[in-house]
Amino acid sequence: MRSRLRLFSKTLSYGALHFLAAFTVVLALTGSVAVALTIGLIEPLVQTAVYFLHELAWQEQVPQAVAA
Repeated sequence: MRSRLRLFSKTLSYGALHFLAAFTVVLALTGSVAVALTIGLIEPLVQTAVYFLHELAWQEQVPQAVAA
């Protein structure tokens, strides 16, 4: 259970940093806060979900594969 809480916390941290990076890059490229917010929210949400699923898969599958 503790590893799931750590994974969830790690995912939230990753998502927050990813949002900040995406927002900053898009704002620098477009100069539009509206566009930066839109892309800055959508892209990191998708990427963070993929990251979470990737981490879950590694937690479940890699220890079994290494033990085999």
